[in-house]
Amino acid sequence: MARPRKGAVAAGHPLTAEAAAEVLADGGNAFDAAIAALWMACVCEPVLASPGGGGFLTGTANGRTRVFDFFTAAPARKMPDDELEFAEVTVDFGTATQVFHIGAGASATPGFVPGIFAVHERVGTLPMHRLTEPAVIAAREGVRVTALQAYLFGVVEPIYRWSDEAAALFAPEGQMPAEGAILKNAALADAIDAIGREGLRIATQGEIAAAMAGVSASHGGHLGRADFAGYTVDLRKPLEAEAGDWGVSLNPPPALGGALVTAMLRAIDPEEAADQLARAHVVDAVDRFWRQAPTDPGRLLDEAGLRPTRAATRGTTHISVIDAKGNAAAATVSNGEGNGRLVPGCGFMLNNMLGEEDLNPDGFHRWTPGARLGSMMTPGIASAKDGSLLALGSGGSNRIRTAILQVLLNRCLAGMRLQDAIDAPRLHIERGHLDFEDFFAASDRERLIPGFPDHRAWPDRNLYFGGVHAVERTAKGGFEAARDPRRGGASRIV
Repeated sequence: MARPRKGAVAAGHPLTAEAAAEVLADGGNAFDAAIAALWMACVCEPVLASPGGGGFLTGTANGRTRVFDFFTAAPARKMPDDELEFAEVTVDFGTATQVFHIGAGASATPGFVPGIFAVHERVGTLPMHRLTEPAVIAAREGVRVTALQAYLFGVVEPIYRWSDEAAALFAPEGQMPAEGAILKNAALADAIDAIGREGLRIATQGEIAAAMAGVSASHGGHLGRADFAGYTVDLRKPLEAEAGDWGVSLNPPPALGGALVTAMLRAIDPEEAADQLARAHVVDAVDRFWRQAPTDPGRLLDEAGLRPTRAATRGTTHISVIDAKGNAAAATVSNGEGNGRLVPGCGFMLNNMLGEEDLNPDGFHRWTPGARLGSMMTPGIASAKDGSLLALGSGGSNRIRTAILQVLLNRCLAGMRLQDAIDAPRLHIERGHLDFEDFFAASDRERLIPGFPDHRAWPDRNLYFGGVHAVERTAKGGFEAARDPRRGGASRIV
């Protein structure tokens, strides 16, 4: 007799997925698995995930869905501009270059570690030190660099070689890690191990908090001990939308992505949901309306009292897990691109969210002390009337919203299988400009192009269009797990 399945996971790296699968096999629930995967992502996806960053987890437990908001917050105090370390670097994406701002003065208060402990306290079952074990072992023994991670290292090279300490870790022989290289990080292993064994306090009031505050104080940053000790995780009620017979729960304000996806789902005619031109018109209309007041997605939702900040994060990764009991976790995290300075003895960088132009639309250094920053990250849970359950999310900056929308439309309204819904060609529109993956049906392509003369055709799937990793528990209790080929990753059914 076949053993009953314990769950499914999809993530941005094979080792991230394997850590979650190992915990599911060991009797952990979906939240335990997601926590183990998040720790592992800090090791094998260091450009995207870090204890110095933040994120969101949308979770369903006992039939109730809530969003854990542990994204970065503005520091409590603002240092004078002339005392800040705030440097400009240019990175090369191959097809374009972009300016980023790094240094200690670019870091906001991280929420990653408090967020993991908040999830663990409310819905976790296994001890935290058990959930950190896979990441600790991998960091000590080394991880093999994948093609995607090698590409990302190449993009962020000016940041990851900006300080001597970072260069010594990530480019010890003068070059960033190539595909197939083994990357070890003993200091990160020690830090994660200490957090797993000693608890949250070491990262908010203890030695690791002191190290994070110290690197800020030594190099012209805003962050002090009070920022780490005072950080709070917010538990929020999700935004609710519909996609056919599915109810969709998404990340609410002050994050922005969930409001945009909700607005697009409400605007689309279900009878036209499979029509690419109809999709394009909805994406375009919502984008144009939002840009009239980009700090107020409440206008999109026709709900009072929603006043988040405009934001979009770039260096993101996502993890989805569902277990046999119907617990579901969708977690998206980011470290921006990193601030260029390693936390002494800890093997990770703090974020550079205060140096992200998209998070500072009014100009740098004009943030409100203590305010939670906004984000485009949109981890979501969808449940169908027949009992099916779906967890999904994506990296991809501003393209997160359209990636999530199109996968939901493909799966929930068009009825595609989950992997097909992710593999299907995507489009994205900003300020009237259409980008699309050029393998739509000929009839769709012929209708799209005249409607959007300002367009760019991408010859194949591309990481520009996000990376949706998703899992589903079917009405009959089976599982599907799908990873996005645009951003590597892996899926497992346990």
